[in-house]
Amino acid sequence: MFSNGGLAQLLLKRIHDWARTEYNRYQCVAMGNTCSNNLGIPPAKGPNAVGCTDFMMDHRIQGCFFRLYYPCQETDGAEKPDWIPCREYFNGLADFMKMNRTLSERIFNYLFGSFKIPAYMDAPFKSNVKCPVIIFSHGLGAFRTLYSAICAELASHGFIVASVEHRDQSASATYYFWEKTESEVGNENFPQPTALAPDNLVKKWMYYRPLLHGESEFPLRNEQVKVRADECIRALDKLIEINSGVEVQNVLQTQFDWTTLENSMDLCRIAAVGHSFGGATVIEALCKEVKFKCGVALDSWMFPLDDEIFPRVKQPIFFINSEKFQWAGNISRMRKLDSALIPRKMITIKGTVHQSFPDFTFLTGNWIGKLMKLKGEIDPELAIDLCNKATLAFLQRHLGLEKNFNQWDPLIDGKDENLIPGTNIMIPHSAI
Repeated sequence: MFSNGGLAQLLLKRIHDWARTEYNRYQCVAMGNTCSNNLGIPPAKGPNAVGCTDFMMDHRIQGCFFRLYYPCQETDGAEKPDWIPCREYFNGLADFMKMNRTLSERIFNYLFGSFKIPAYMDAPFKSNVKCPVIIFSHGLGAFRTLYSAICAELASHGFIVASVEHRDQSASATYYFWEKTESEVGNENFPQPTALAPDNLVKKWMYYRPLLHGESEFPLRNEQVKVRADECIRALDKLIEINSGVEVQNVLQTQFDWTTLENSMDLCRIAAVGHSFGGATVIEALCKEVKFKCGVALDSWMFPLDDEIFPRVKQPIFFINSEKFQWAGNISRMRKLDSALIPRKMITIKGTVHQSFPDFTFLTGNWIGKLMKLKGEIDPELAIDLCNKATLAFLQRHLGLEKNFNQWDPLIDGKDENLIPGTNIMIPHSAI
């Protein structure tokens, strides 16, 4: 998700000025002053209110963990959850960025700890029609909550979206549970259970695994992308069970009533969406599971994929790229998926960087955002709006939805002053 060492060193050099600037900004906000731009994840624009909840299938590492976004009832007193669920995720981001945990936790908590996701936690599900389904895959060093602007927007337009938190050691942080023995239950010398899980389970954290010295990257990433695709498929399988009315056991004891999702999903209309490493995961998942009818790959990182899978992917794919991240070798691998028979589309959003897709881009001012390469030249809300509208138009076209998303069909072909049809990268013909 982020570049590593160079960015961390730059941040540490300028951390004093950074903290002071942000302190002044938050003081202005706290005093009701309008001296700074409003920061925050933009609310969803669709006709439905959005709820979210967490689901963990099987407490072990082999299970599946995702945040679900869905159309909901508007409920008095419903709360929006923290964008960063707990301090361990700050630690994971610090590890991924090669920063000191203690220092970075304080900084990250100060900068980002007050932000909320634009969805209501455990709000009651509500939809008058069956909802199409999306499985979302995050980028390298991210986790399930960092793409809430995209996931909530899709849910506000009637989709049920499962944002998977990957346990292949590509997330900056995630967790599962280990089961205490009978003698360990209640023993103060052992870690105590969390309030959201049964008493006999203790949370076990898993952090990002960096490359070892001298280690070749492709074998690790190739193994991870396969695990990630399997996790996406397991999440889909679990939603199919829930839809059929099978009683499910959620390790996390949330307040959401999962029985309300029975017969709520349109299982003929399922798509995969992902960013960066998640874009590669989309392609791997399409190859492995024909229930996915199409895929949207946001600034996809194609490196982890075996070349041999490209001709085996039979579903439509939409590549939505940033202007600053892509390079000829990566684009040429996307082009290997071109087909005369299967729709494959590509657009580039002008003025964007790789981090124009996760939520971080909305949560920093211009100076810090550009220093950290979280912002490009384009307004972040305009960029994500173009991305979301183009995605919705593509999904309507290839899932056969009876919506009004076709109003944005021109975006699929890059017909907008802020879009480039195809790519801005020059590719030698011999490389295609």
